[in-house]
Amino acid sequence: MKTVLVTGASGGFGIEFAIQLEQQGYALLLHGRDKARLKLTLDALEHPKRHSFVFADLSSRKETEDLIDSLVGRDLYGLVNNAGFGVWGGFSAKESIAQADVIRVDLLAPVMLAHALLPCLIRNKGFMINVSSLAAETPLPYLATYAAVKAGMTFWSEAIRAEHQGEIRVVTLAPGPSPTGFRDVSGAPKGKGSEFSTPASKVVCSSLQALASGGGYCVPGWRHKLLWLIQKLTPRFISLSLMASYLKK
Repeated sequence: MKTVLVTGASGGFGIEFAIQLEQQGYALLLHGRDKARLKLTLDALEHPKRHSFVFADLSSRKETEDLIDSLVGRDLYGLVNNAGFGVWGGFSAKESIAQADVIRVDLLAPVMLAHALLPCLIRNKGFMINVSSLAAETPLPYLATYAAVKAGMTFWSEAIRAEHQGEIRVVTLAPGPSPTGFRDVSGAPKGKGSEFSTPASKVVCSSLQALASGGGYCVPGWRHKLLWLIQKLTPRFISLSLMASYLKK
């Protein structure tokens, strides 16, 4: 049975990826930091005995490297780089450690995992799904580091897709606001962007449809596509002023 590693499987899109990938017949290697929360993901699946866990804090380079070492010899078919979080608020008001952790978890860890696993994924003619964000499309005051990191994720993922066209399917998933718990973790105020909110199940389904079509850049759902279009059409100097006013608590 083909095995897929899903990072950040204990919440948000991670649970949805687990549910929908299981429905497609995959065995899952579920990653997280919290055993109790991963158990909740397992409880949501129909065939829990088919799947297994790996634990690591991806903000720690050592734990990330230990995770990679533990994957040596595993015959993986797919990788879903889903783990991530953001820090909402003025850049100077937030601790530098938290900002650095966003970079480590959201970008550095996916790069390290992909580099280690690509030979296996290519050999198996498998796939990679990299969860980016529409935050990558424009600088976001009060989400400065998160938007910068997601821009890096999008550019990196799309470049990898071009480099390995025909060898591995790569999806760059770029969702907008979704009810995933991101706001609670980041400290974001309620209501911001809610008019564009799209269910996590729809987001994940769209990414798997893109995967079935051979991969590509995926903006899920009409609300997120509308937001993407607005971002593309609005000059940066205007969007910066608007977003600084809108996103400020």
